[in-house]
Amino acid sequence: MRAFKISQRVQVALLLMMAGCAANPLNPQAQKVRLVTSDPKDCEYLGEVTGNQGNFFTGGWTSNANLETGARNDLKNQAAQMGGNTIQLLTTRAGQTGSFGVANGSGGGSSEQTNVTYVGAVYRCR
Repeated sequence: MRAFKISQRVQVALLLMMAGCAANPLNPQAQKVRLVTSDPKDCEYLGEVTGNQGNFFTGGWTSNANLETGARNDLKNQAAQMGGNTIQLLTTRAGQTGSFGVANGSGGGSSEQTNVTYVGAVYRCR
């Protein structure tokens, strides 16, 4: 019996696809950053950040939960780098990628969530 051998290019492609399935990690300094939906009080405004997870290629292989968690972690990591501890969530978007086909006179297609993007205002609160 011959051993099955995978080329190095295929191995790299598989590793990249598998990495695309995991949520962006939360950095230790970002663990205490909190998300709010209303205007924070007694805070200094530091700027805006955009957190994102997924794309048309890896998004279909990533669970919706990991897309959302990864985008939220990306947002918190950026806020922590700016010295912020609070993010007022401004917008959320979930991207869909789909296809449409016509076969034998009937149309059909499908779509799936492939990315999540959050935009927030970063504050340093007391």
